[in-house]
Amino acid sequence: MPSYIDNNTQIPAARVKMNDDTTGFVNRPWYRWFFNMYQAVEAGRRYGSFYDTTTQTAALANTAYAMTYNSTTANAQGTDLTYGVYIGTPTSRVYVDNTATYNIQFSAQFYSASSSGKIVHIWIAINGTAVPDTATKVTVKDGAYVAAWNFLLNLNSGDYFELYWETDNTNVSILAEVASGHIPAIPSVILTVTSCVGV
Repeated sequence: MPSYIDNNTQIPAARVKMNDDTTGFVNRPWYRWFFNMYQAVEAGRRYGSFYDTTTQTAALANTAYAMTYNSTTANAQGTDLTYGVYIGTPTSRVYVDNTATYNIQFSAQFYSASSSGKIVHIWIAINGTAVPDTATKVTVKDGAYVAAWNFLLNLNSGDYFELYWETDNTNVSILAEVASGHIPAIPSVILTVTSCVGV
């Protein structure tokens, strides 16, 4: 017969009463189950949505620059659409307050007016260290190129991550555009972060 003493992973067997007869409180197996469910839900509801309204440039070729954010998306009530994920200092750093697996999605509007191809590399770093095997190379020429993909990373409470870019030609930028007619403004970078499960 299986033992359900100190069971952290399953609902206690039906024969285990919810309340302790001697204290009247929820007994230990049920308390642990409720507590673990609460932790799982909390870990699964961290989120943040950020963007930048300025054009970001590279002062030097072949030099790493971290993408920055100057705005947080507002929800329907007008408050920041963020919980447990926040922008730090400098504003390229995105911090999390809970250990979990995070889905990090971004889009960046790269722009070059000339017809010659410019190489841009993009990658992600955790706590200042590049994450292995996360770089991608794109070619930008003759207008806008939108880089958009996502990373799935394990982050610990207090960790921060940054998105980096580097170009071989300073005549490429991450372009922001103002609203025009019925078209809303285009941020240079849009970033969303959502947690998946605790780790």
